[in-house]
Amino acid sequence: MRVIAGKYRSRPLRSLRGMDIRPTSDRLRETLFNVLTTGNPHALEGSVWLDLFAGTGAVGIEALSRGAKEVHFVESSHAAEEAIRQNLHSLGIAHGFHVLLDELPRAFWRLERQRVAADVVFIDPPYRMKDAYANTLRALADSSLIWAMSIVIAEHEKKFDPGEEFGSLRRFRLLVQGSTALSFYRMVNAGDVRV
Repeated sequence: MRVIAGKYRSRPLRSLRGMDIRPTSDRLRETLFNVLTTGNPHALEGSVWLDLFAGTGAVGIEALSRGAKEVHFVESSHAAEEAIRQNLHSLGIAHGFHVLLDELPRAFWRLERQRVAADVVFIDPPYRMKDAYANTLRALADSSLIWAMSIVIAEHEKKFDPGEEFGSLRRFRLLVQGSTALSFYRMVNAGDVRV
């Protein structure tokens, strides 16, 4: 596992054993960031990210490598939190991030108190935690952590559908790659809803 592009391009990242910590593959990460930058390598500069169920931190670290201003890594596993910190340290990243060891949705309450407003949210719970998708997407839709231009991305198994709509969050794109899929969500206004 490595950083795909940007400041830390090709630098290795430490992973963890076990199926619950399943880092987003290099190939899928590359696809994700190609979609987000769509031909503009500077598109993510200055952005604020939430990397939820962060695991090894690979997605958030990729965002930092590509110019994100701030990444909030949220993880409930002590081993994963330590892996994130080790990966950040090995790359020499000393600022522009916060590692939060906490469960969702309590972590949301803490982030809201810090007045975090994310441009991009990445959700990647262990695949066996099917309920975590709906619970997290619903909690995000009800929070002040996202705004009109935020993009929320959920990584999931191709055979599992996390859902189309959660309050004001609606899926606008589904991208499938092998056995994995990415669902992209954005806030909708009542005026945008077509019945």
